[in-house]
Amino acid sequence: MKPRATKLALGPLLYYWAREQVFDFYRAVAGSAADIVYLGEVVCSRRHELRAPDWLAIARALAAAGKEVVLSTQALIESESDLKALRRLVANGEFIVEANDVGAVHLLAGTAPFIAGPHLNIYNSATLELFRELGAQRWVPPLEMPRAMLSALLQETTAPPATEVFAYGRMPLAFSARCFTARRFNLQKDGCEFRCLEYPDGMLLSTGEGRPFLVLNGIQTHSAAVCNLLPFLPELRELGVQVLRVSPQAQHTIEILDEFRTCIEDATRAASAMQRLAPLMPGAACDGYWRARPGIEAAGTAS
Repeated sequence: MKPRATKLALGPLLYYWAREQVFDFYRAVAGSAADIVYLGEVVCSRRHELRAPDWLAIARALAAAGKEVVLSTQALIESESDLKALRRLVANGEFIVEANDVGAVHLLAGTAPFIAGPHLNIYNSATLELFRELGAQRWVPPLEMPRAMLSALLQETTAPPATEVFAYGRMPLAFSARCFTARRFNLQKDGCEFRCLEYPDGMLLSTGEGRPFLVLNGIQTHSAAVCNLLPFLPELRELGVQVLRVSPQAQHTIEILDEFRTCIEDATRAASAMQRLAPLMPGAACDGYWRARPGIEAAGTAS
């Protein structure tokens, strides 16, 4: 029998929040429904409200509260200082690491088990087997991977590592060396004035017709719609997905984790949970990628 998707993970914080907001948030997370918590700066090395010792202090507090803690690496390494920070993170000696670029995998391979993050672009069984051989004990498929493709990949892979699916949150779609938020204010990246702090859920970008389309998050581009795979829990279990990832948002993250936990324990409550989630979400729901449709679509809204 395939393992059930019983574990709930809180992904790394992708937005830039004030220092005390971050500490307050993770104090609440310590008592939340999350089993696994990812910590660290994934997006931009200029975000310095928290330093490495701060993240480690939060990690130890969460571990003491019974959470499995994972330290996430930056997805786009651009400088020698970024590389030095990556080396320190990999050598932390206390917590497992989520590798979000191949440089991190190179440092971890053969020395410590790791989580293969969603930005490694694992699209076939040969690649997944390679990462497993290098030490990946869990992996997160790319966000645009549909259900059928994931099913085929897992069936084709010999002894695949545990699978964790991005199940809730605005989807991180792309990275760039250019900072889009700074550009919006006619600022240079190195003189960005940390404008990301003004947008705790990112800066909304709409189409010419006024339809929400993307969210700018510094060098990262997100979907404006919120991926929500809660209605697909039976399918996720059937595929053998062991972990569901919820991405943090500025408000209501703890309530969202609670709703996912409720539905993990009783999938028949998904419909009522979706109604309760609707007013807690920063944008409309979407699930198109999971159904091999345009990502912005939601079930029942396809043309």
